[in-house]
Amino acid sequence: MDEERANRLVAALRARGVMAHLAEVGVYEFGIRVVLDEGIEALWDTDGAAGLDAEVVSDGVLVGFVPHIPGSANFTEQQLVDAIARTDYSTEGLHPPADAQDPPQPPPATAPTKPPLARRHKTHWWRH
Repeated sequence: MDEERANRLVAALRARGVMAHLAEVGVYEFGIRVVLDEGIEALWDTDGAAGLDAEVVSDGVLVGFVPHIPGSANFTEQQLVDAIARTDYSTEGLHPPADAQDPPQPPPATAPTKPPLARRHKTHWWRH
């Protein structure tokens, strides 16, 4: 997606109350970042494929995705804004990453916990 179009979509989403931001994902490659909660965000249209889909990340780790929306390659900008704004980001509305076998289980209450490495060393999750 080009920068001008991404900026127009971000402005339209913000006008609807969606916490949207421009996502720079590569050289002259842009998408839309929607903040869902602290440390959790949806990255829309960052893969360069035709049509609309999103990766949902938590602190830079892929936790799910919004699958490709059929017909979205031909959507108007208003239809794209509507689709992003109406997306169900609950766990029932998302799909786990393809390599996930079982949902992660919380550690036992008695187990000692250490801060995860990702919190100590911030890294980029995307490929260059």
